[in-house]
Amino acid sequence: MMRLFSSIGAAALGLAFSALTVQAEIDGHGPDAWRITGVGADDVLNMRMGPGTHYLVIDQLAPDARKLEQITCVPLLIPSIYHKLSDAQRADLPPRWCLMRSSDFSKAGWVAQRFIMEDGLEDGAREGPAAATDASPHATGDPQIDGAAALVMDLYAAFERANARANNPFMRPMAERYFFAGVISDMHGRGADLLYDAQDFQGEVTRVAPDPDRPMLRGMITINAEIMNFGRTHTVVFRLRGDTAQPGAPIRIFRIEHDGWSFP
Repeated sequence: MMRLFSSIGAAALGLAFSALTVQAEIDGHGPDAWRITGVGADDVLNMRMGPGTHYLVIDQLAPDARKLEQITCVPLLIPSIYHKLSDAQRADLPPRWCLMRSSDFSKAGWVAQRFIMEDGLEDGAREGPAAATDASPHATGDPQIDGAAALVMDLYAAFERANARANNPFMRPMAERYFFAGVISDMHGRGADLLYDAQDFQGEVTRVAPDPDRPMLRGMITINAEIMNFGRTHTVVFRLRGDTAQPGAPIRIFRIEHDGWSFP
């Protein structure tokens, strides 16, 4: 399956891929494809031989490059590790770098994580409430319901990207983009358990879609997330409605339900 790279340093990267593919499984789930974001139209994104600016630039990606494959990222931040760290330890973590390659295997190298995002999300998706996009394959045509589904999808993606307190979607200020203001204070120390019903996660989110029987009832929207964790399938139910405590009463999550328990 591995193919030779034409870039400088291809031999080193080839060896890295064989070892890091195993680590990618440890990292847990992630989007199938990634795209470049935050790079000027007249600029390029450098791909380096290692995870840092002191490594040699071996290739470049166009500012609109899409359908990239992510092999792994460092530092390793699966939920079980992340939640064992103190706030000070999280703040001291170095910027994350990800080993990426193009879909045709012609380019490969390390890039700063801040310049990549899930392919299918619009660039503004990180900066505010998620909107229905091509990443929502089960669109209903109702902007509120589809927006709620996209919000849940973006919550999972944001949690996987989080590498510090400032961008943890379960802590302020990020949490206000996803949750009712009244429940955020009760989320301290939570995260993986609410999304996966477990502190450790190795699997994938297989489907996020409005409830097929009752997607909306009296202003409450129900979104189901189907996950597979360590071979076990599980459905997480998200309840959303407009949060009048926030300006404009945006659609936010006020309850998360699992088999036998819920939050709050």
